[in-house]
Order: sequence, then structure tokens, then C-alpha cells
Amino acid sequence: MKKKVLAALLSVAMVATLLAGCGSKEAPAEAPAETEAPAETEAPADAEEPAEAEAPAEAAGDFADKKVGVCIYQFSDNFMTLFRTELESYLISLGFSKDNITIQDGQNDQGTQTNQIDAFINDKVDVLIINPVNSSSAETITDKVVGAGIPLVYINREPDASEEQRWADNNWDVTYVGCDARQSGTMQGEMIVDLGLETVDMNGDGKVQYIMIEGDPENVDAKYRTEFSVKALTDAGWEVEQLDDQVGNWDQVKAQELVANALGQHGDKIEVVFCNNDAMALGALQAIDTAGRKVGEDIFLVGVDALSEALENVINGTMTGTVFNDHISQSHSAADAAVNYLTGAGNEHYIGCDYVKVTTENAQEVLDSVK
Repeated sequence: MKKKVLAALLSVAMVATLLAGCGSKEAPAEAPAETEAPAETEAPADAEEPAEAEAPAEAAGDFADKKVGVCIYQFSDNFMTLFRTELESYLISLGFSKDNITIQDGQNDQGTQTNQIDAFINDKVDVLIINPVNSSSAETITDKVVGAGIPLVYINREPDASEEQRWADNNWDVTYVGCDARQSGTMQGEMIVDLGLETVDMNGDGKVQYIMIEGDPENVDAKYRTEFSVKALTDAGWEVEQLDDQVGNWDQVKAQELVANALGQHGDKIEVVFCNNDAMALGALQAIDTAGRKVGEDIFLVGVDALSEALENVINGTMTGTVFNDHISQSHSAADAAVNYLTGAGNEHYIGCDYVKVTTENAQEVLDSVK
């Protein structure tokens, strides 16, 4: 399938930020000290292109009778829709029966999701894959699932380091699959820095005025993307001024409202709009258009996820850039981790993936690969 060979489609020009695939690490990565992406995310110029992700060798077995429970924090999230669709498809390709794969919508309510987890435990599922509504609930979720003797794979929303350390200390069958959000935030900031201060500093006052539209304040990805996008600017020696910082809860409509209000209040003073995901960036773009501003001419806009619509906007110049959050690699790695638990092969407690910086130079290639 074309969408399964993203890495092979990315050109040599992308190699500095080329996806290296998913791999384990002993602990969450330290914050990047420079504006460069963390060193481990870069591939040498002569490196071979990563091969298509393969299923574990043990996956040749028959898993048709194995029950898989999947909890998604909210079905209406654009990125998690891509993720869960690919996850189900890949599980089926590994030999799981579609009838034994149950995916639940947490409706962005931890109480609802907790009830779903309890139901999965009562149904004696063989493995659970959970995208928690609140990362702070991971300890409670882990205790429930481990207590029931069910292997657990967390996805997309990373529990904190102390929780991950508990898994290692107790040698539990629990792992996290996802990318380090600090990297995505750093890449957002780097895309702005790469434009040059003279370009971004529209009013010539020697500093960059920005607004920040955050996701869920409970979510570690939102916190890191917020922090490290701006850190990339200050690490480059730029002076910055935050004009507004609002919580959009990953929602396009909410972000449109927040950015419209900020533009009404601060007007042409806003030079950069940072959004923690592409859904909110799309809402921000609507507000920017309504206000008569032009991305790339008098304001800059970046997001994260590389949704198809956002990629088209980058190609057309109506978004400055985005960061590819590889739902294909992550969903396959989550399914592979589930297989490893079922076969007794086990997993590291952290299975990490890299983001890819997306600008006009490579947006078409990324779009072609995910269609």
C-alpha cells in the first residue's frame, strides 16, 4: 500500500528530519538544548532509507480468537481518526478478527473512558490499547489493567516519567508508543527561525510577537509543544513577546474564535500564530482570512499533525508549515507491541517515533504518501 511506504517517498532534501522509525529508549528524552532537532532524529546523508515497517516475526500466528480493546479519547479528533482507522486495518492484516477488535469513543470524558476500560476488563479482552483522555489518570488505569492481568499499550498521550518508571520497576507488561512532543514543538519554532528575523519581524521592533493556541492543558504534548516552539526562537537568540495564550482543546471551531478575538485585540501586532495541532491551525487560518491578513505576507502560522487539508495549505502557501505526526508508523508499532505481549516476546516500556518537519519543500511528497 502506498501509504505504508512514507519513508521511501521522502526525498534526500528531507534527510535531516527524515523519519527514523519507531524504537525503544530507556527514559523520555531530555529537552533539546539547541534550536536543532534532537540529534537522534537526524539521519546521516548516506543513510539507507528506512524499510517499510514489518510485523513481528511471531505475527505469523493466528490471532483471530484474541480480543483487542481500544480506547480512543475522542473520535472527533482528526488525527486520532486516522490513527484508529489505520490501527484496525493493520491489526486485521496481522490475523486479528475484525469482530474481536472493539474501539470505543471516550468522548473526551475520563469517567466515560474509565467505564469502557472496566467493561473491557469484565469482557476479558486479551490486550488493551489506550489513548487516555487524561494522561494524569494513567496510574489508576495501569493499576486496573495490570491487576486484571491484561497487557497494556498506551498510545499518543504519554504518561509522565514517574509512571513509566513504575512499569519498569515492576516489570509490568505496559508500554507507551508515541513521539516526543518536545521534538514537534522544536520543529515548529525552527520553521519560523528558518524564515529569518528580518522576515518574521514585520514591524521592525527587533522582537517577534506571537499568540499561542494550546490543546488540552492536561496533555503533556500540549505542554511541550507550547514550551519548545517558543524555546526554539529564544535559543536562536530572538527576543519574543507573547501577546496571548489560550486553550483551544484541539478544536478547530474554538481556535477560530480564540484567534479572531486575539486579532481583534492585537491587530497587525501579531506576527506568528503557534497552534498545538493542525485542527486548531485550520481554525486559526479561517480567522486570519476573515481579518484580511495573509499567511506568508503579514503573518505566519504553524501546526502539528500534517492533516491532508493542512498539507494542502502548506503547498498553497496559506500555512507556513506543519509537523508530520506519523499515524501509520505509530499505529503499526502499537499493534506490533500488542502482538509481542500476546506471544510472550515482550516490549521495552517506551517505543518512540520521530516527527518530520513539513514545509513547502516536502509537503507534496508527504501528502502523496498518506493519501
